[in-house]
Amino acid sequence: MTAEEFEELATRGVPYVGQLGCRVRRFEPGLVEVELPFSELLVRPGGTICGPALFALADITLYGVVLSLIGRVELAVTTDLTMHFLSKPRPGDLRGEGRILRLGTRLAIGEVVIRSLGRAEPVAHAVGTYAIPESREARGEGPARSATAGAVDSGPAGS
Repeated sequence: MTAEEFEELATRGVPYVGQLGCRVRRFEPGLVEVELPFSELLVRPGGTICGPALFALADITLYGVVLSLIGRVELAVTTDLTMHFLSKPRPGDLRGEGRILRLGTRLAIGEVVIRSLGRAEPVAHAVGTYAIPESREARGEGPARSATAGAVDSGPAGS
């Protein structure tokens, strides 16, 4: 899967994400960066970016990290996402930097650090888990989910 294919899937496949205008800036196996452009619609009282926008950025970035390793598996879904708000993001573009922590055959665990563009310190940190559906091959229905599918680590905790 390429960055363009993922951006298309994320923004058209999930219309809400498309409305946010997220852009994929980096898409490598296990490492993805997504930008959320600033919009006045994201500002909450106190002059900061609202929490739901940060959650959306973390979730779409983590989805990208998972798909960067297993290929196009549209039914991989978030099962858990914990967000820590670290500092007040000023109005402006944000970047989510995601990486995989563990990839098993049925679960993927990753983290996302969110920063305001041009600033080094993070404004939020998220850790989440994605459920990976059983492949068609494992169910006896044909070829595996993609030619690039495969577990980096299929130990007991990732099963």
